[in-house]
Amino acid sequence: MRSIFTYLLTFYSFFAFAQNASIKGKVSTLDGKPAEFVNVQLNGTNKGTITNENGEYKIDRVKAGIFVLKVNLIGLETKEQQIEIKTGQNLVINFTLAENANQLQEVVVLSGKSVHKESEYVSKMPLKNLENPQVYNVVSSDLLKEQAITNYEDALKNVPGIQKLWESTGRGGDGGSYYSLRGFEAQANMVNGLPGLTNGSLDPANIERVEVIKGPSGTLFGSSLVCYGGFINTVTKKPYATFGGEIGYIAGSFGLNRVTADVNTPLTKTAEVALRVNTSYQTENSFQDAGFRNSFFFAPTLSYKVNEKLSFLINTEFMQEEKTTPPMLFLGRNTPLQFADLQALNYNTRLSFYSNDLSMKNPRYNLQGQMTYKISDKWTSQTVLSRGMTRSDGYYNYIYDNENGHGDFSLWITKSQSQTITSDFQQNFIGDFTIAGMRNRMVIGVDYFERKVIYGGSGYGWLYNLTPQGKINYVNPATGDTLAPRYLTQVSVDNVLATSGTTNYNPQDATYSAYVSDVVNITPKLLAMGSLRLDYFDTQGDINTNDDNYTQTALSPKFGLLYQLIPDKVTFFTNYMNGFRNLGPVRVSDPDGSNPKVKAFKPEHANQLEFGVKTNLFSDRLNATISYYDIEVGNLVTADPSNFYNSLQGGEAQSKGFEIDLNVNPLRGLNVIAGYSYNDSKIIKGDEANVWLETGKRPIWAGAKNLVNFWTTYKFNGNILNGFGLGLGGNYASPVATLDSKVTGTFLLPGYTVINTSVFYNTSQFRVALNINNITDKAYFNGGWSTLNPQKPRNYALSFAYKF
Repeated sequence: MRSIFTYLLTFYSFFAFAQNASIKGKVSTLDGKPAEFVNVQLNGTNKGTITNENGEYKIDRVKAGIFVLKVNLIGLETKEQQIEIKTGQNLVINFTLAENANQLQEVVVLSGKSVHKESEYVSKMPLKNLENPQVYNVVSSDLLKEQAITNYEDALKNVPGIQKLWESTGRGGDGGSYYSLRGFEAQANMVNGLPGLTNGSLDPANIERVEVIKGPSGTLFGSSLVCYGGFINTVTKKPYATFGGEIGYIAGSFGLNRVTADVNTPLTKTAEVALRVNTSYQTENSFQDAGFRNSFFFAPTLSYKVNEKLSFLINTEFMQEEKTTPPMLFLGRNTPLQFADLQALNYNTRLSFYSNDLSMKNPRYNLQGQMTYKISDKWTSQTVLSRGMTRSDGYYNYIYDNENGHGDFSLWITKSQSQTITSDFQQNFIGDFTIAGMRNRMVIGVDYFERKVIYGGSGYGWLYNLTPQGKINYVNPATGDTLAPRYLTQVSVDNVLATSGTTNYNPQDATYSAYVSDVVNITPKLLAMGSLRLDYFDTQGDINTNDDNYTQTALSPKFGLLYQLIPDKVTFFTNYMNGFRNLGPVRVSDPDGSNPKVKAFKPEHANQLEFGVKTNLFSDRLNATISYYDIEVGNLVTADPSNFYNSLQGGEAQSKGFEIDLNVNPLRGLNVIAGYSYNDSKIIKGDEANVWLETGKRPIWAGAKNLVNFWTTYKFNGNILNGFGLGLGGNYASPVATLDSKVTGTFLLPGYTVINTSVFYNTSQFRVALNINNITDKAYFNGGWSTLNPQKPRNYALSFAYKF
């Protein structure tokens, strides 16, 4: 605890000398009545407030300077006034709206959160949600604060159609958390539309918003980092023009302690150069008998506006993380299941089957540089560079079913020393121009992506057998011999691994791409999108050998149509989207094993057809997206039924369903976020009795068929309770078959409903909140690829934030 309070004191000293000028005043309607619930914002800063029932507002701790004070209410005319404020001054500024009191009553204030989903990343150009024929969902930083989010995985529970399958394992190459997205596996490895890989966990401290882009998006983003169901893009916080920020502290169940700081300051008098630093320090234990996670995150971001045409932005993130492998039981994939269901398994989820002495370190960094140059009033050049590194250094284990009828599992362990390095360069030319009376918004770009992976460390060693109830024996499952006891200590494990051999595998690949996308206003209401990507993939496989090198070329088109039935309010859309995956060659031979050779395959391709409606109605009270999609994947590689040594290409899979995403503000102070998704996935053409690709079966990575997310907050606005608020929400998931095959049988993870709640008090200077998650103490599991992952029981988080 001493280090935490030292950390707090350091940042308090940093901002304690901030200027203490203030701005206050009153906002009135045209007929002289007080205007309540009106937004008052100091442009270029993070400072703002909402008028009270008397129409009064006050903004404290303002630095001296020249600003624009903006007063607005969604659906009404915005009022702006330039002001100059001096050190220690208490400035009084009053406003009169152009509407009377009755007109004002027809407008609802949006609980301090914007529901506008506009993004420059989804289409690689500025495009409003209601102008985009693609579906995407947004999780805002405000929502993360309301829910006291301390890990990235929980943020995604607010998105329809996505479910966590695996915890972050920390292992080399792909140690980040796995999710099911529209029936396909996905990982969160994009930051600001660029590569941002991690072998460990992601920290929410630097998140401005999370964008979940739906559907195969190979046309604009390639194949290396996105899945057929879509991808997850993290948008980071950017600097602004004045000094300000926030520090926070969260304490909670299972030893949770988290300190955060967000500090922004201009580095020049006129704020052409600004620096923003986000940082966090977190310690937490597992809810089980052993296990922990400690992390330190530091993310400085620098912006430099050279002039009206040229600007630079440098984003950096550094993270140190140490944790133990979260326990996952791997059910057997090769023989009939030893356990029919959870009752037969009798899993004691309070046991970790592990030790705090055997941890994994996952340091990483992510560097991004962007230069933006306005060539003309119609064209902008955007040049971006990124460099990232993520490592796995320590012990990783998995617990695999022995499939021997004895009802036990083997604990396998390795000591990893792996690293992934990525480099990316993009050059985009973004235009907004008119041809033959039709508006065109276009991006033309090239992309170079390189990835180098080093898998090092030991081989895997068998430690002992265990049952789901924690009983241990030392009978070697391969030989039947009873060995001397081994223990969950570094010394004991290192002795076991001394004879396991070493790992030395160094794959490397590069992708060269060019793309173009154009959004055309055929009429003011009818928009069409056409996009195409040419992708050249070049891999050396393992750089230590030459017989696994190969190259592939793929074309990826995308089309969309959008009709605004009511401009900026109701839009109907449809799209065709394409994604692809490069497949490496495999060794094949004749049925008798003779004439071995290398066989190449075409890239897999996914094609999506989708249609739906987007709305922004009743002065932003109702924002909704409703869509139906059908994704078909072809060119899957399957077994040759007539030749064990051969593989065929021509397998097919389908994933279809519909999604509803709602953001509703029916009453003043009340905000409701809700989503529902239904997914029907199956292998159309595959193999017989193949756990991974069995014809007619739902893939074991597809997640739940039905998902529901819900979160509502109510903020009181009366004299006594002003600033207080309540939150309530949760998630529902239908049962998941983590195994379903003629070979193994079916193992079903039960569905679950988890309820969360919060109570908070929020002012312009501080926020205090209590969040209780899983208030019914529901025992539930996530899982995929034959795994079972126990989730947290009831837990709480008490948070405090100070704003300056």
